Amino acid sequence: MSPVRRCSRTACGRPAVATLTYVYADSTAVLGPLATYAEPHCYDLCAEHSERLTAPRGWEVVRLLDASAPARPSGDDLEALADAVREAARPRERAAEAGGARRADPMEVARRGHLRVLRSPDN
Repeated sequence: MSPVRRCSRTACGRPAVATLTYVYADSTAVLGPLATYAEPHCYDLCAEHSERLTAPRGWEVVRLLDASAPARPSGDDLEALADAVREAARPRERAAEAGGARRADPMEVARRGHLRVLRSPDN
């Protein structure tokens, strides 16, 4: 028997990445991360079939996120990235004026956003 579980869909041999189960009492299909072991009343699906999954009319599909999957960037992440790019693109004169009041450390040579360049202790 292969150590990699395969998609339960007929004629699909791709590796399974998600497990589908049904809650008949609630008319709900639950698609979550691949179960630890194969269950007789659950269906393992490959990435393509799990993305294209639809449920019968009147049923709801609940998609549980996999904690190990990489998270998609949020609006806050994109805004923070845009702010960092704007800060890095600011002219040196304006950056020096803005950071002039903060420069109390005699070891600090330059500042770029939240990063500081420090003088070597030997000099």
